[in-house]
Amino acid sequence: MPRKSIHPRNVLCPIEGCNRLFINQQGITTHIRNEHGRLKRSGPPGNPPDSPHANDSFCSSSPVNSPPTRTPEPEPEPKPEPEGLYTEEIHPFLNEGNYLASGALPPPFDPPSNDYYLYEKRTSFELADLLYRREQMSGGNINELLRIWAADSDRDPPFANKADMLETIDTTIVGDIPWQCFTLSYDSPLPDKPEPWMKKKFEVYYRDPRLLLQQQLGSRDFVGEIDHAPKKVVDQNGRVFENFMEGQWIWQQADKLAQDPNMHGCTLVPTICGSDKTTVSVATGQNEYYPFYLSQGNIHNNVRRAHRDGISLCAFLAIPKTDREHDDSALFRRFRRHLFHTSLREILKPLLPGMTTPEVVRFGDGHYRRVVYCLGPYIADYPEQVMLACIVQNWCSRCTAHRTDLDGEGGRQSHVLTEALMNTMSARTLWDDYGIVDGIMPFTHYFPHTDIHELIAPDLLHQIIKGTFKDHLVTWMEKYLNLTYSKAEAKKIKAEIDRRIAAIPPFPGLHRFPEGRGYKQWTGDDSKALMKVILPAISGLVPPQMVRTFSAFLEFCYLVWRNIINQETLVAIDAAVARFHHERDIFREVGVRDEDTTLGFSIPRQHALSHYRYLIEEFGAPNGLCSSITESKHIKAVKEPWWRSRRFEALGQMLVINSRMDKPAASQVDFKSHGMLDGPLSEKLELVMGEIPEDADDDDVKLARCPIRSLPKTLDALANHIRKVEVYPSAVATFYAPSDKSGIGGMHRERIRSTASWQGGPPRRDCVFVVADPDMEGFRGLLVAQVLLFFSIKRRKDTTRFPCALVTWFSTLGNEPCPETGMWCVTPDTNSNGCRKMDVIHLDSVLRGAHLIGIAGEDHLPRGFKYTDSLDAFKAFYVNKYADHHAHEIAF
Repeated sequence: MPRKSIHPRNVLCPIEGCNRLFINQQGITTHIRNEHGRLKRSGPPGNPPDSPHANDSFCSSSPVNSPPTRTPEPEPEPKPEPEGLYTEEIHPFLNEGNYLASGALPPPFDPPSNDYYLYEKRTSFELADLLYRREQMSGGNINELLRIWAADSDRDPPFANKADMLETIDTTIVGDIPWQCFTLSYDSPLPDKPEPWMKKKFEVYYRDPRLLLQQQLGSRDFVGEIDHAPKKVVDQNGRVFENFMEGQWIWQQADKLAQDPNMHGCTLVPTICGSDKTTVSVATGQNEYYPFYLSQGNIHNNVRRAHRDGISLCAFLAIPKTDREHDDSALFRRFRRHLFHTSLREILKPLLPGMTTPEVVRFGDGHYRRVVYCLGPYIADYPEQVMLACIVQNWCSRCTAHRTDLDGEGGRQSHVLTEALMNTMSARTLWDDYGIVDGIMPFTHYFPHTDIHELIAPDLLHQIIKGTFKDHLVTWMEKYLNLTYSKAEAKKIKAEIDRRIAAIPPFPGLHRFPEGRGYKQWTGDDSKALMKVILPAISGLVPPQMVRTFSAFLEFCYLVWRNIINQETLVAIDAAVARFHHERDIFREVGVRDEDTTLGFSIPRQHALSHYRYLIEEFGAPNGLCSSITESKHIKAVKEPWWRSRRFEALGQMLVINSRMDKPAASQVDFKSHGMLDGPLSEKLELVMGEIPEDADDDDVKLARCPIRSLPKTLDALANHIRKVEVYPSAVATFYAPSDKSGIGGMHRERIRSTASWQGGPPRRDCVFVVADPDMEGFRGLLVAQVLLFFSIKRRKDTTRFPCALVTWFSTLGNEPCPETGMWCVTPDTNSNGCRKMDVIHLDSVLRGAHLIGIAGEDHLPRGFKYTDSLDAFKAFYVNKYADHHAHEIAF
């Protein structure tokens, strides 16, 4: 076999002054998008010439009565921009009123100083932030630490004790948004024997949503990662969707508001809400809480996913309870709905004036802007959607399709339609034929230009991953095995699936299942991990059409999770949904599902797949609105404060803890923006998972910091050409992967290992993707190799070392991916003696790590098979494009 053709980085970035090298034009495009500005505008963002507000200063250097700015001098003709960039069109009216001269500076923030509020000095703040917010040290340990500090130093410690530190935090003004409370109760006539809940007052604790939004908008932590106007982003094929402000819905909202000339030049600030009950402990009495979260749609998706205070705890909703006898009574369920919607209406009421009358807000970049609020998407799982939309269980919250045929014809659900039906239909007819709960309108009915049926956000975690994958497909597959085989044979096949899952080779970020998937308590992370390896595990053990069903579903999941979705991706999403609907009929054919409504495919969670293309076009990429965001927030906002409380009447303590956590976080942003935390003390003392160092913004692969010093330094075979060889146990690949868990800039780090002993056990030799043909798309332009050795060499005449890898190759089986799994298949390259062929390649030709999974087919693995033997035991392998989202984007 001829030597593999590989391509190092040798294409120079066309931007003047930039000396970065890339493999091909695609790498340059990604680099330009992130380093030199992703977009170019198609026109100035100001008002059109005929606008009555063309001379107003809506984005000014002072909050009131700023004098008109002079027309800036014509700018020089811009240089031609490289091909491949997107273009954007800013909304012509609600466009942040950017009428200042080009490059005009905002009014200066307060100059840097040594004023650390009530903290004596910087170290006092750093210590309080570390102990209370980051490490969450107990009060007793804080006191003990301060006593040790005082005993071992001639100077007093920053705080006398825990109480002194907490008093300092409590009196901090920055980030202080006080909690408020209102009570609600049953107001209908009481029966002769009223239930206890009818006489109870339910307390709702909340923080002013207007102040929360202003705090987020004013955060200097979000500068450069926030959009101030709706926009249309276009490439050569049409609209491109990424962040929320690039969707069609926000543009349409701006069109509605623009009918009022007073709104021209305003910055539209949409809310993003979310709520979900969460359990903090199953071993104590009151263990449920109902948090309500608030964010704004202007910040980019990556900021909201990483939190960074881009999503705030706004309220704790009341949870009415009664005994089991009356828990399902119509009266109690009706009261529970009214309590929920009335609470949300009261919580969000402070935003109502700002929805019709603009107000001036200072943003994190220092500029003042006139803002107008509107209610935007609501993040919720399906049970929460039923409550929000006031519909009956098993109906769709967005369309009017009948529950017995959700994938059939159906129009758009709306408040107008609901009101019209309520005025003409009986309560029983509304319930049975239309899936509408009579006598209540959603809270959005009382806010302008708002309809909850438009605002239900796509839910990847609960509807797709936990719902369709875990609760449906995996469960149906097991039911098929139980129906088709004897009990003993079915258990044998399930055990084989578990062995295959346990035999999966390790890969960075991939959760391993040492005993297969035989566990009772599933988490969202467990479901995500199983999705990555399920296809090779079941292939050959279940009918091919069933494998294709899983494959079509996984393809859909990975497509909709992408950070940027273009027209080509939208077409692929439609194709994946159509293929899934066609292939899933196998479960009807084998008797797992039948035509009966309760056992067929008319299931709300699966029906939601058909709405995803529309929702992407409306709201942008779904990964910025997923319920996994609120699920993650539960940990910091609910569970950790509960564990820090005394567990008795814990809610009041949890409110105080949340306030105390917010203040040091806001103070840190403020101090950093003033340069008051410059220097080594501002570095975090713990390593935050997924955080990328600031200098790790290049797509490359670098050797580990230290060589293996116990190995020989010279090789006789290379003595004439090489002075010294240094061998390394691993290399780190850094690449742009915003769809995966990554740093704020979208950069992802991955360690590729090649070592003689991994964690004291057998060797570990990871696989990599090597660039073969930069002009070919997907896997056709890549090669797969297994790294036997990482090393660097230096010839006598050279002053620098060359990072290299000793690899053995894999060749592709066939010219197309596997028709069942959709993954490419490869086989090891061997010579005539059956030995693996090896090559030395430069590390620049390595793109990133690759994950191979052995193809077992219909054969069963022997008991005791070890995952460490997988890459040597199989004759053929799947190239796992589902290992992570970046792999799916390059190995298609």
